[in-house]
Amino acid sequence: MPSIRTREDNGCLFLDFRFHGRRFREQTLLADTPANRKKLEKVLAHIEAEIKAGTFEYAKYFPNSKAAQRLPKALTDVPKLPASPVAAAVVTASIPATPDFEKFANQWVDERSIEWRRSHTKSLLSTLNGRVIPRFRGKPVGEITKTDVLAFRADLAKAPGRGDKPLSAKRINEIVGVLCQILDEAADRFGFPAPTNGIRRLKLRKTDVNPFTLEQVQTILATVRADYRPYFTTRFFTGMRTGEVHGLKWKYVDFERRLILVRETFVLGEDEYTKTDGSQRDIQMSQPVYEALLLQFEATGKLSEYVFCGHTAQPLDNKNFSDRVWYPLLRYLGYERRRPYQMRHTAATLWLASGEAPEWIARQLGHTSTEMLFRVYSRYVPNLTRQDGSAIDRLLATRFSSGQLVLASSGSPDAERATYVPGQLVAPQAVPKPRGITGSRPTKSGAKPQPPPAFLMRASPAHRPYLAAAF
Repeated sequence: MPSIRTREDNGCLFLDFRFHGRRFREQTLLADTPANRKKLEKVLAHIEAEIKAGTFEYAKYFPNSKAAQRLPKALTDVPKLPASPVAAAVVTASIPATPDFEKFANQWVDERSIEWRRSHTKSLLSTLNGRVIPRFRGKPVGEITKTDVLAFRADLAKAPGRGDKPLSAKRINEIVGVLCQILDEAADRFGFPAPTNGIRRLKLRKTDVNPFTLEQVQTILATVRADYRPYFTTRFFTGMRTGEVHGLKWKYVDFERRLILVRETFVLGEDEYTKTDGSQRDIQMSQPVYEALLLQFEATGKLSEYVFCGHTAQPLDNKNFSDRVWYPLLRYLGYERRRPYQMRHTAATLWLASGEAPEWIARQLGHTSTEMLFRVYSRYVPNLTRQDGSAIDRLLATRFSSGQLVLASSGSPDAERATYVPGQLVAPQAVPKPRGITGSRPTKSGAKPQPPPAFLMRASPAHRPYLAAAF
C-alpha cells in the first residue's frame, strides 16, 4: 500500500511505494505539514496510476535517485527524460549528490581560516583530524543524519580524554560544535535539511573559582625562587591571563605612567591578537607590581623584548612553568593543587575585598561589562564603592610593611573579630644553578661586595627586604 511518511531524524516527508515487485522510498525536502502532504498525495496518485497503466518511468520522477539501480536494466536503459512536471512542482527530487565529508571539511577550513586567529585554526584542525574526520571519512556530507550525529556524541562520552579521565562535557560540546558548523554550511550550499536541528549542547556543571587568600599570596611570594618572584607578583596583582603575561613586551610597560598595556598574547608558540577587543586594556600598576617590574628589568631588560623569558630570551612555556615551578611550589607549601589561572582569580578577589568598584575591576580584567564579574565572584563582592585603584595599594602596603601575617586561631568564625599576628616565613626555594650558560660562576670568597642597585634604593622601605632577598 503506498504511503507518505515522515523521517524521524529531520522531520521531512518521503514517499513509500512498490514498483516491479520491489519497495522504494524516495526522500523529499518538504516538512511534515498538511499542505505538503496534500501535494505529495497528488504526486503519489500520479505514480500509482502510471504503474497500473504500465507507463511509469522512474527517472522521470526521480532523476537523481540511486534506487533506480535496483531495477532491471530493461527498465532503466532508456534515454534520459525530463522530470515530471507534477514532481518538479512540489520539489520531490531526491537529496542531491554531495561531496565526501573529509573533502568538504577541508574546503570549509580553507575558506574560513582567514577569519580566525592562527591559534584557533591550529586547535580546530587538531579536533577535526583527531576526532571528527576519522568518524565520517568516506561518507557523503548530505547522507549524515541526526542519528549519526547523536551516536557520535554518545561515543565521545565513552572515549578517553587526558589520562584515564573521560572527555568533559565542555570538550564534547566543542567537538560536536565543529561538526555541526560543517553540516550546517553543507546543508545551506547543497539544499538538504540540516541534520543538526534540535541538537542541544550538553549542560555544563558550574565550577567555583578557587583563589588564594592574601596570607597565602604572601607566603608564596616569600617562598618562591627569587628569579620567579617578579613574575608571581605581576600575575597575582594584575589579573593578566597566562598568554597575556607570557607575551608581555617591554615596549608595553610604561614605568612613567605606571601602566601595563595589554596589546598581545602568546599562544601556541606565537604572538597573537588578544582574546577579544575588550581584552585590549591598560592595567594600573600597584606599588608591588611596579617594584617587581623594575627588578625584572634588571634581569631581562637587555636580554629580550619579552618581560618574562628564559635564558634563551624566549617567552616562558606554560607547561614547563607548571611542571617545574608552579606545582612543585604548591607541594612544597602543602597547598591544594590548582591551575596557575587561579592567580587571575586571586587578583579579582583581592580587588573586590579591598573595596574597588566592580566597573574598575572589570576594566582591569579585560571584561566589557560587570556581568561576568558578578556571576563568577558574587560571593566576594562587598558593598563598597571606591573606583580609583587606591584601595588595593593601601591594603598591600599595610600587609607588606608589617611582614607576613597569619590568622590567629580565635575559635570565632566572626570575620570582624578575626585578628592577624606575625607569622613565621617559610625558607625560600633555592634558585637552580644555570646549566650550559657561560659567565655564571659564583663569586669567589673574599670578593668585595657590590653596592645595591639604584632601583633598590628607590624602593619604599617596606618593600626593600623582599627586593633585597630576590636580588
